[in-house]
Amino acid sequence: MTAPRPADPPSEDLSRLAALHGVATSYSPSPDREVAASGTALTLTLAALGVDASTPGAVRAALAARERERGERLLPPTVVGWSGSPPAALAALPEGTRLRIDTEQGESRASADGLPPGVHRLTAATPDGRTATAHLIVAPPRLPTPTGRSHGLLVQLYSLLSRRSWGMGDLGDLAELAGWAGRSLGAGFVQVNPLHAAVPGAPTDPSPYRPSSRRFPDPVHLRIEDVPETAYVEDPERLRTLLERSGRLREAVLHQGALIDRDAVWELKREALELLGEVPLGPGRRAAYCDFLAEQGQALEDHATWCALAEVHGSDWHRWPTGLRDPRSAETAQARNGLMGRVDFWSRLAWLTDTQLTAAQRAGREAGMPVGIVHDLAVGVHPGGADAWAQQEYFAAGMSVGAPPDAFNARGQDWGLPPWRPDRLAESGYAPFRELLRALFRYAGALRIDHVMGLFRLWWVPQGHPPTEGTYVRYDAEAMLAVLVLEASRAGAPVIGEDLGTVEPGVREALRERGVLGTSVLWFERDWEGDGRPLPPDSWRADCLATATTHDLPSTAARLTGEHVELRDSLGLLTRPLEEERAEAAADAGEWLSLLSRLGLLHGTGGGSDTSSEEAEIQAVHRFLLRTPARMVGVWLPDGVGDRRPQNLPGTWDQYPNWRLPIADAQGRPVTLEDLTASPRLHALMEVLRGGGA
Repeated sequence: MTAPRPADPPSEDLSRLAALHGVATSYSPSPDREVAASGTALTLTLAALGVDASTPGAVRAALAARERERGERLLPPTVVGWSGSPPAALAALPEGTRLRIDTEQGESRASADGLPPGVHRLTAATPDGRTATAHLIVAPPRLPTPTGRSHGLLVQLYSLLSRRSWGMGDLGDLAELAGWAGRSLGAGFVQVNPLHAAVPGAPTDPSPYRPSSRRFPDPVHLRIEDVPETAYVEDPERLRTLLERSGRLREAVLHQGALIDRDAVWELKREALELLGEVPLGPGRRAAYCDFLAEQGQALEDHATWCALAEVHGSDWHRWPTGLRDPRSAETAQARNGLMGRVDFWSRLAWLTDTQLTAAQRAGREAGMPVGIVHDLAVGVHPGGADAWAQQEYFAAGMSVGAPPDAFNARGQDWGLPPWRPDRLAESGYAPFRELLRALFRYAGALRIDHVMGLFRLWWVPQGHPPTEGTYVRYDAEAMLAVLVLEASRAGAPVIGEDLGTVEPGVREALRERGVLGTSVLWFERDWEGDGRPLPPDSWRADCLATATTHDLPSTAARLTGEHVELRDSLGLLTRPLEEERAEAAADAGEWLSLLSRLGLLHGTGGGSDTSSEEAEIQAVHRFLLRTPARMVGVWLPDGVGDRRPQNLPGTWDQYPNWRLPIADAQGRPVTLEDLTASPRLHALMEVLRGGGA
């Protein structure tokens, strides 16, 4: 790949100013290349951080102001400490400085020694009369290492239809899967896709990775029949009609080749939930709902207000009447009062969804799972959605998150997600991040963080510019990790970082130091610094979730046969001749199969069973994963029945039915949850894991 040189190289002053604000002046698409960021990228990125760099004079003034601020500042806005170690920032204070620490627990202290974990308030007063205040985050040194090894299932929830689903998998299905997998398969966890609230309005973006809100879950996942008020609706005939219509949706997907239609499912569920909303809550349920409202506070009121306003004005708040674009304006308060019934409706849906998510986690734990449900945290939110509206002071206006050009994508990537401003996060003591994590840990047994490298830096792309005109912006990784470790420790939950792809030096080491597990996918584990051959199992890292594939990659069956190459060719996605791609894919699979054979892992299930070559190879792949020291081993649930199709094919939009496919068998026939639990093929694969890979 050859990237064009920037047309407007930055001045020395602009480069210094950018560096002082954590804005990178260059990036390395490969270890042997460095590409300078353009002056335009730096200027626009600084503007999004509130720094005027539009002229040489403005740059000099901003540079002087920044350097003066750094020289005069006693404390950064957020100070980080780890239990057992004094915060490093305190060592730089003048001798004789007096401290006052008001702890989260309500105590007042004069020393940082022995502080309990939490987010405290720090005040420093120097002998010459200067004072400064800061947030003080104290976290345990690391997350506890999971005891023993566990294996579990990875699944996109919408794809898991049961005979009770309304056209897509739901939280009732998740609870059933967790209960069955824990008891019958000895599984320790079930990992699902992000269940964040989507942006409403047809057609809805089916991707779970571009949500309206990460703070609140999506009620489309509700199992209507599990809501207690269902038994008391005033018009049961109307509800029965909705059930019949949902049955037709389900049958269309399972038996008529239809795609999962999230919008159609939501249309039916929303009508049903309107009926349930007319049923008064009983005293106990009312008390529980009131507790939820009190616990979630302003965040829930904002979310529900956005949902109510979106019903009237559309789902992009940038197009609303001017006064409503500010969540704290008098116009918004007046509109909220006028829509109080709808605000309550959406608040109740958040509560109902939270309740069923909690029930799914409880089902897994009661079935003996040491972890339970592993939830997925998307890297960002939709720019027109609820979080971007309610927390707009924390988002960088006019910017989008993406990825720089590299050897695989010369144009770079723009994901259409506004990034958090690192300066505003620090000024708030990382309150938005803390509240987000706390909300997810209400019902998560563990948390997977998509693109965990975003805790360290993100590629910012100015709107209206190609991704090549972006640059990296750095976050305070120590503070981000401290918040993560603090909240995960409080919840007693492991954390898995998705650290695939290009990872800057030191990131994996920093994550491992704090007890955050990584993600290791079989096909990518090669000796890249040596001969490039498949990495033997004893050379894998222990602190990881090891899998054969993910939702963005081909199924194991397709990878072994090379069918994924044919699929990409049929969609015009290949960048090289088909025969070259076929040969490379065959060589890749052949090297792995050769290693599996040398290790003695390629054999049938025994007991006289007639195991196909394909099944034997997939079982061998998972025996290999068990030979590694990985603390968690995940099975892509579609692999258990021989599914050929990826759930998502990066690089496509409407050419491929991303996020809309039900789990299917090797012949492409959809498989229900009930069929899965009776599948000899799935049971044989899971027996491999239960037996330790023998």
